[in-house]
Parts: sequence; C-alpha cells; structure tokens
Amino acid sequence: MARIFLTHPPDAFERYYGARALAGLAALGEVVRNPAARELTVDEIADLARDCELIVSYRQTAAGEDLFARLPNLAAFSRCAIDIRNVDVNAASRHGILVTQASAGFIASVSEWIIGAMVDLSRSMTAMATAYHQGQVPVPPMGRQLQGATLGVIGYGQIARHLCPIGVAFGMRVLVCDPFAKAEASGITQVSQEELLADSDYVVCLAVANEATENLMNDAAFARMKPGALFINASRGNLVDEAALLRVLDSAHLAGCAMDVGRAPDQMPTPALARHPKVIATPHLAGLTPQAIEHQALETVAQAAEILQGRFPKGSVNSAAATRLARVLRP
Repeated sequence: MARIFLTHPPDAFERYYGARALAGLAALGEVVRNPAARELTVDEIADLARDCELIVSYRQTAAGEDLFARLPNLAAFSRCAIDIRNVDVNAASRHGILVTQASAGFIASVSEWIIGAMVDLSRSMTAMATAYHQGQVPVPPMGRQLQGATLGVIGYGQIARHLCPIGVAFGMRVLVCDPFAKAEASGITQVSQEELLADSDYVVCLAVANEATENLMNDAAFARMKPGALFINASRGNLVDEAALLRVLDSAHLAGCAMDVGRAPDQMPTPALARHPKVIATPHLAGLTPQAIEHQALETVAQAAEILQGRFPKGSVNSAAATRLARVLRP
C-alpha cells in the first residue's frame, strides 16, 4: 500500500484541506498526518515521511535539498497551492522527485474580494462601521461610485480575466497592462503601465510575483498614479516596495489602499502598513472560501491518483526529471 504524508498542521488542515480531500487520499493509500499543532521542522518531516512515496504539502512547508536528500523513497512532492516558490524544484529534480502544484481555484473569490475592497475604500464603510462600534455617530463622508470610474489592472492572468468583465458590468472603463498577454475581451483596453497608472481611479495589482516584478510598485510607480487614486494589492507582497507605499500613504497623493497580502509571514499584510489609517487590510483571506480551498485540496487527490498509477498529472512542473515515478505502483 502506498504511503502519503500530509504536512498540514491541524488548524491549516481544517481551513486549507478538509475531511473530503483527506478521505480521497485515504482511499489511495495510508495517510500519515502531521501530529504537531505547528509547522514541522525538516528533521521531523524527514522522519515522518521516510517511507512515504508522496508528500502532499501545505503552502508554508518549505522543501529543499536538505529534505529531498533524506527521502530515498519519495517519488513526488505535491503542493496544495499554486505558489511553489519555497520548493527547490531544481533540488527535487536532482533526486528524480516530481513536483506538482495546484491550479487557481480562487479566481472568483479573489475577484469578489477586490470588488468589495473597491466599494469599501470608496464609501469608507470600514471606517464608519468602526466608529459606530466605538460608540460614535460619524458624519457621513462623500463617497465615490464605481460606475464611470476607471479601473486599471496590472497583470492579465486568470483573476484579471474574471475581474475585468465585472468592472465593465459596473459601468467602469477598464484598462489592463501585461507585456506577456493580450486583452481582447469587449470593453477592455490594453495600455502601457505608465498610461494605466496615470489614468486609473483604482489600480489593482495582479501581476505574477517573480524576480522581474519585485517592487514593481515603487516610488516612481506610485508617483505616476492619479492624485486621489486608490491602490489594491491582491497578488503578492513582493510586488510592492512597502517603504514607498508608506511614504505615499503619508502624503496626500493616494486616497487609500486595500491589501490582502504583504511581506509578513504567510504572505500576510505587514502590521506597520495594516494599521495605517488609509489602509484596509485583511489577513490573506481573499481566496479563503470552501469552494476555493476544496478545489485545490481535491486537485491534490486527483494528482495523487495519477502519480500512484505512474503517470504525470496536470500541474507537474518537472516531469522530464522525475525519474522516480516509475517506481510507484498502485496497490
């Protein structure tokens, strides 16, 4: 019988995996669970997974040479997330271990969070609700409406392709910039990043986080934004120079910011920025809905089923180097 190690700590299991997916794994083989109420060390994972053919991992579980070298029976390392930046794929490849990632099951949920953040920033909803919770009767501020405003989206990936038509449906002028993708949908105009920043009332950052986009939003980018514009980051904290964002928030140039991500642990917003009076921050919850989480969890089950048949599943990132897969046999 195959042995599968699931790295999720108990709290992460409840929120980011779930009983249905666990039952699916258990139907494929013996599942070894993380016994601790925390992330495990490399030594602990190496010990618990020493006889396992497959690891299904939580997004915070780092995996590199120091782990892969100690697991001679491991055939595949399956990440229950789309982000695999803390997995050393080259190290896995050197040991013949397949690495897989989940697809984006959070497209709708993140898009909905962005719309909610735009409305909240525009109508001071969080600020007004907070004042009432504190026993005050706030003076209602003048708001702004989405209809007739310009939405600028940096990055035209799967979330942007879902979000932009919603903006059009709200009656917004929608601009996108992406040097690697062409926007051809009705009502959407593709422009340069400079034009987008200068013309948008709402700038939504949805670019891919990599070395080329590190600090994409810096002092120069924020300075190009329209005075009084609103900035929203629902992608990754690595895209933003946080010192630059803090400076522009302290000035009168930007009216506000919403963020679901940042450079704090687990991609959370940095507390120093989150407490700023112009900021609405949430703890990386935009993709935290049952539908989004179950999509990725069940995808790892489907991947495991393929792997245990000796096949490369959808989401494989280093198939050519995965020489150990031939050893895996379904019981």
